[in-house]
Amino acid sequence: MTAGVEELVSDVEALRRHLDAGDYLADEGLATAMFCAVRLPQALLLEGEPGVGKTEAAKALAKVLATPMFRLQCHEGIDSAAALYEWNYPRQLLAIRVAETQHRDLVETDLFQRQFLISRPLLQALEHPGPRPAVLLIDEVDRADDEFEAFLLELLGEASVTIPELGTVRAQVPPVVVLTSNRTRDLHDALKRRCLYHWIEYPELERTVGIIRRRVPAASATLAAQVAAAVGRLRTLKVQKPPGIAEAINWLTAIELLGLDRLDQGVAARTLGSVLKYREDLELACDRGLAWVAEG
Repeated sequence: MTAGVEELVSDVEALRRHLDAGDYLADEGLATAMFCAVRLPQALLLEGEPGVGKTEAAKALAKVLATPMFRLQCHEGIDSAAALYEWNYPRQLLAIRVAETQHRDLVETDLFQRQFLISRPLLQALEHPGPRPAVLLIDEVDRADDEFEAFLLELLGEASVTIPELGTVRAQVPPVVVLTSNRTRDLHDALKRRCLYHWIEYPELERTVGIIRRRVPAASATLAAQVAAAVGRLRTLKVQKPPGIAEAINWLTAIELLGLDRLDQGVAARTLGSVLKYREDLELACDRGLAWVAEG
């Protein structure tokens, strides 16, 4: 028998243990926010610098719940057709041609029925039958515009959306909604009021080492600690994109792939492009000194 959400996520510590078993190390604050998002339920807005694990948090939560995750990647100009649904025009055209060959008359409502609808992530999450709720990840919502934020309010407030041709679609099993933002712009109060909120900080050195070792288990603890410390030092420079956990994992993976067992000045020179992604940032690090990057 499938365990229910209440049984699976009975308290914050139980959720932390399940996340840990899935190789996602969450601190108490994040685990508490995720627990409340599941059990209330209420949408959860995660903000933080790029690479701190916001998207991975939603993926880990779906893994814990053993449920599908539907991901909507936001971008400038995104609209309801990309997020919710669109009509299958080729199939509609085929239906018209078939009707013509059979000498049948079609009215407009015949062409705007459920079988002609292509579901996108929001609708897929709302229509997930359960028994556990799907996880709906609305990623980088700050990249979308004001109109799209307004479009999301019905979904966040009522677990429903309105399709003009079909009416209101209401979730029988409301999804767990996780929104992420890199804070490239401020989100509106109306959206924030419908969400729990948590800011994900860069983890401290010890937890960074634990996280990246989970992702690159073949690497030694010493090398992982060197990489984690080096990434922390690089964040103190005025780089355009401070490296996050994702970049630390990439760097450790590259070094391990090359068969190297320690981070020194020479290794840093060969692999720094795994962690810094702008020419100016690379130059800034080199000017500060590769010995400093590698060994402090």
